[in-house]
Amino acid sequence: MANHKSALKRVRSDETKRLRNKYQHKTARNAIRALRATTDKKTAEEMYPKVASMIDKIAKRNIIHDNKAANLKSGLRLYISKLS
Repeated sequence: MANHKSALKRVRSDETKRLRNKYQHKTARNAIRALRATTDKKTAEEMYPKVASMIDKIAKRNIIHDNKAANLKSGLRLYISKLS
């Protein structure tokens, strides 16, 4: 158990941050899943900027690594380009 007032505050703030990070990560994963489930190229093209923005934001906040973000965006771009 924490012994200092500041340590107790840190425990509370860490929990808040953990829940926020978890929510943002899960939301981005669901958006990626939805884009990959799309078979219409036009719809996928419209969804991509929003999904790419979500990926960039979670990478900027170190929820995921920058390289993972780049790989995800690259894979989505490849998927969209293969749609007809």
